[in-house]
Amino acid sequence: MLLAIDVGNTNVVFALFEGRTVRGRWRIATDARRTGDEYAVWLMQLLAIRGIAQTEIDTVIISTVVPRALHNLEILCRHYFEVEPLVAGVGKAAFDIEIDVDHPRSLGADRAVNAIAAHARYEGDLIVVDFGTATTFDVIDYNGAYKGGIIAPGINLSLDALVGNTAKLPRIAIEVPRVNSVIGRNTEDQMLIGVFWGYVAMMEGLIARMRAEIGRPAKVIATGGLAVLFDKATDIFDAVEADLTLDGLALLAERASNT
Repeated sequence: MLLAIDVGNTNVVFALFEGRTVRGRWRIATDARRTGDEYAVWLMQLLAIRGIAQTEIDTVIISTVVPRALHNLEILCRHYFEVEPLVAGVGKAAFDIEIDVDHPRSLGADRAVNAIAAHARYEGDLIVVDFGTATTFDVIDYNGAYKGGIIAPGINLSLDALVGNTAKLPRIAIEVPRVNSVIGRNTEDQMLIGVFWGYVAMMEGLIARMRAEIGRPAKVIATGGLAVLFDKATDIFDAVEADLTLDGLALLAERASNT
């Protein structure tokens, strides 16, 4: 079985694949100081709950945007699974796409993996919107080349900044506003309208500009934790793929095994 590990700025996601089927998915807060042994104590218990022996895992692939976290995850793989992990973008797991930007090495591994997965699943020009700590918009052309994109503050990051830098504004949950009006009648509603509908307007506006610049029809694929929430409030997404990054890692691992 394949263990895919996606290290984001907020969470590390572990997904266990049997073929292309996800057998298990677990999430832990990102902490670059967490040791391989600490990961093992946590992960082995979760595997045991599912009745999965660690010896069943014969391949591991890691994608990370937190470089300091990589070493301890490699220790986890070597000491507890006795495998040398693949690292997305390196060696046999190199990105097999053209990265047509000014500084190709600066592209985050998660964004490259998303591009690979999206192009493998959909034809034509694509815009991938990934809701993470930051919200990213990535353009992949009909040949599968990565052409560039946009990085915007994630909605929770924006809310944290709003609450953290004001004296009286309360913490609120991100959800679809209960009322249709965009004129709030109380502080909490006004905050939610500003954050939620402001974010929808930002996405719709940026995607419209990107489509106009591409000059050809482009499908919009959404992924990340809040994709389903925003899909209820706008019709700009052609598809929502919750596991796009993990699927891309599985595809990279499969291709690496065939080289």
